[in-house]
Amino acid sequence: MAIRNRTPVTTLGEGARVSSIELFLDLVFVYGFTQVTELMAGEASLLGLVHGMVTLALLWWLWVGFSWLGNIIQVDEGFIRGALFLVMALVFIIDTTIPEAFHDKPGGLYAPWVFAITFLLVQVIHVSLMLLAGREIPGIRRNTLLLLVPATLCFGLLMVAGTTSGWVQAGLWAGTLVIQVGAVFVINPEGWQLSAASHFAERHGLIIIIALGESIVAIGVGVSQLPVSWPIIVASVLGIAVCATLWWAYFDVVAIVAEDVLHRAPDNVKPRLARDSYTFLHLPMIAGIILMALGQKKVFAHLGEHLPVEAIAVLYGGVSLYLWAHVAFRLRNIRTVNVQRTVVATLLLVLIPVCAKISALSALAVLTVIMVGLIAYEARHFAELRYRIRHGETSARP
Repeated sequence: MAIRNRTPVTTLGEGARVSSIELFLDLVFVYGFTQVTELMAGEASLLGLVHGMVTLALLWWLWVGFSWLGNIIQVDEGFIRGALFLVMALVFIIDTTIPEAFHDKPGGLYAPWVFAITFLLVQVIHVSLMLLAGREIPGIRRNTLLLLVPATLCFGLLMVAGTTSGWVQAGLWAGTLVIQVGAVFVINPEGWQLSAASHFAERHGLIIIIALGESIVAIGVGVSQLPVSWPIIVASVLGIAVCATLWWAYFDVVAIVAEDVLHRAPDNVKPRLARDSYTFLHLPMIAGIILMALGQKKVFAHLGEHLPVEAIAVLYGGVSLYLWAHVAFRLRNIRTVNVQRTVVATLLLVLIPVCAKISALSALAVLTVIMVGLIAYEARHFAELRYRIRHGETSARP
């Protein structure tokens, strides 16, 4: 029997959906998000918050690379599947080093350098696969080779950061993030290729919902150490309600409209739109979810007490950041401002010092009422347009 020739890679086409191996990879990354929450919970300080947010952003930047790769070629075929399994192992190593990335524990390998080396290895594998994927697309090859410059610079900074501590160390880590973001911003996005708008949008939607799920897990782990009581039950209902409003705010209409905008954009516009709307603006959404989870962990630990203003700032500020990211997301996609989300995002920041004077459970209740009120207002005010968009009867934008 003749054996059919097979090409090393299979390109993706419009209409492709997210593969199970991509979802598997996402779960490994989101475990790192959970580790970031634990890192910030253990370092209850501004420096700890900076550590967590920079680490989260670097993890995001690794994930972003594979979201673009999976939109060009089928990553569940042939040897690329094996390469992704190797990436999963390396990312899991990165995840395990996060608690020690800034404060190494004696007796083992030096965690800050393990993080730096593994971070570089993941980037090298990504660049190699992108070069393979773009062997027939000159623009992708050129842009991918340019990524080696920030990867090398970031590796050097992370290795140096491993020899320092405190704010100097945090500054060097922040420098790696500036290099990563700056490089992607400077490189001509038209050199990239977006093969399947639906796949790209779905991939980012899934990382949002997985992050929401992991935030619930992170909260639940802390709750499991406490005896069941009525305050715990009430706080659990309120906490789930807040998470549900974040899910609704994204998936009810926003995700549908954004995918439609990306799908309808001209081919030469799609890469830049995808970079801005998804690569850049989904990061603050993820950061907002992680901060919200951290804030809820603190609420459950002090239900009958007043939370410090810093803890309220994390809880309310996380949800506010999530909403501000949505405002920017809509502005970038359809050039209009979401007034009600702007108002609520601002209100949450204003209420931080006020809610620091009430109990943690009451502060969570206030947040829940505000977010449920926002969702109820949008569902009622845009009822007809929302129905038409969700049922594919119009491409109008709310």
